[in-house]
Amino acid sequence: MSEVYSRRQRKLRLFFGLADAALVWAAYELAYQTRSGWHLARQFYIDTPMKYLLLLVAALAFLGAAAWFGTYERLESARRRDVVKETLRQTLFAVVIVVLTQFLLRLDVSRAFLGLFGALACLGLLVFRWNAGPLLRWFRQRFGAQHYVMIAGTGESARRLAHLVEEAESFGMRLLGFLEERPAVAALQLANEYPVHPLDELPQILRRRVIDEVIFAVPAADLPRLEETLLLCDEEGVRTRVALDIFPHVHSDVYLDRLGPAPLLTFSGAPHDELRLLLKRATDIACSALALVALAPMLLAVALAVKLTSPGPVIFSQIRCGLNGRRFRLYKFRSMVANAEALKQQLMSRNERELVFKIRNDPRLTPIGKWLRKFSIDELPQLWNVLAGNMSLVGPRPAIPEEVEQYKRWQRRRLRMRPGLTCLWVVEGRDTVDFETWMTLDMRYIDNWSLALDWKIILRTIPQVVIGRGAH
Repeated sequence: MSEVYSRRQRKLRLFFGLADAALVWAAYELAYQTRSGWHLARQFYIDTPMKYLLLLVAALAFLGAAAWFGTYERLESARRRDVVKETLRQTLFAVVIVVLTQFLLRLDVSRAFLGLFGALACLGLLVFRWNAGPLLRWFRQRFGAQHYVMIAGTGESARRLAHLVEEAESFGMRLLGFLEERPAVAALQLANEYPVHPLDELPQILRRRVIDEVIFAVPAADLPRLEETLLLCDEEGVRTRVALDIFPHVHSDVYLDRLGPAPLLTFSGAPHDELRLLLKRATDIACSALALVALAPMLLAVALAVKLTSPGPVIFSQIRCGLNGRRFRLYKFRSMVANAEALKQQLMSRNERELVFKIRNDPRLTPIGKWLRKFSIDELPQLWNVLAGNMSLVGPRPAIPEEVEQYKRWQRRRLRMRPGLTCLWVVEGRDTVDFETWMTLDMRYIDNWSLALDWKIILRTIPQVVIGRGAH
């Protein structure tokens, strides 16, 4: 069902994307011609190459904003006010990109033209999206071919899959029946009644009927006996899929990969999209480098303050666990007395956390240290860790090896994402979050990770840190 749904979503994205591109072009030309006709103090004109370069940027900005915010996935079933919200957000993002582009290119484009273009584009998108129903019906008829499915097996797994196929009927899936080596019944009753065919009749069925796909939902022990059936489907060009009930509790993403010519069934419990992860890394490099340069005077001032207010090194370093457990040296401004680690054992009885050592009003803090902690200024040297690739701007906080050794098995999955400066636990309360909730929030981040989620966390972290909320 999910694959058919995904294909349908791709078609809808194509539909809305083409419509957006056409409407943005129309709004751009209409705004240009309208502004050119206004007799204002300044004559309005853009050289033809630059005019169409700006149009291309505008179109890409609108499409990019829709992809970033997931606009197209929500439009079909959204209420009118939600369509307005999505469209305004997309338009605002795109117009900002256009304004920044013309500023970088030193075009000095008329603000009246840019405002008119944004208003016309937004209005055009709204009118189209509010009245897209008939076009969507045509789109489904034109591109939404039926997808006919048979299920091999009649057990609980097969019936569960059959229900999913029935639910996917609106996406174009049609269940034709079941296959069984020795059928005990002639038909199975679900929402509709479906025939149960002997498995050896499959060659004749393939000749009589259009079968796009056969799903095998049988016990793992029966798979070797189905080799001939799988070979038949392969020779006929019929897609086959095998239900993975032999791994009933696996929650990882499952996909087929290859190592040279060898096919591998892959289970991934953490994000694995190499392109998006590359974009995440590029964002880390650019933002950390810019931040280190921009904050250099502040970093120097903090270093000087740490040195002058307490004896000991300016930078505190510690071995932490990074991606997949790799060890690296983490850097912080020292916020505690120089022998803080030696004093830790004496304070163990006051520890307020499970595994992680944390106490309120820690007596080891230096006079300036509690302020560095409150506003997370002590963490700023970790921008170097981000630039070096040990950390990311967003990700589960890096743990010390002694803590990791005490993790429960499910908690170790947080190591499968590059650790970060901030994550969900920061925006949910920082030090007020208990350890179990902290771990759960890290898992939620990993399971729902996207580039947009990273930026939402960053933008929510800034006010939390500026006002020092949730820090002990």
